[in-house]
Amino acid sequence: MRWSARVPEMSSKFRHALKSLLSGSIHSMSVNMVATIEDLKKLPVSEKIQLVEDLWDSIAAETSPIGLSPQHIAELDYRLDALEKNPSHGTPWSTVREKILASL
Repeated sequence: MRWSARVPEMSSKFRHALKSLLSGSIHSMSVNMVATIEDLKKLPVSEKIQLVEDLWDSIAAETSPIGLSPQHIAELDYRLDALEKNPSHGTPWSTVREKILASL
C-alpha cells in the first residue's frame, strides 16, 4: 500500500504539493512547501522511508540521464588515462575495503 493511502488526514494542499514534487513540477509550488516539509518530518519512520522510496522510483523512472559536467568528464578521462598508463600504481579494491572495514 502506498504511504499516502495510509495518511487519510493529509490536506489537499499537502497532496497537491507532494504530487507536484513527484511529478517534477516543483516550480509551480508555492511558499506552502515549507509547511509540507515540516509535515513530512512528523510522519512515522516507516512512512518517511516509503516516501523516499517513492521519490527514488520517480527519479529512476525519468528517461533523461543525469549528465556529467565537462569538469567531471575531464577528471574521469584523466584518471582513466593515468590508470591505463600505469595499472599497478593504484591500490586494489580488496585492500582499500579491508582498510575501511578495519577502521570501523
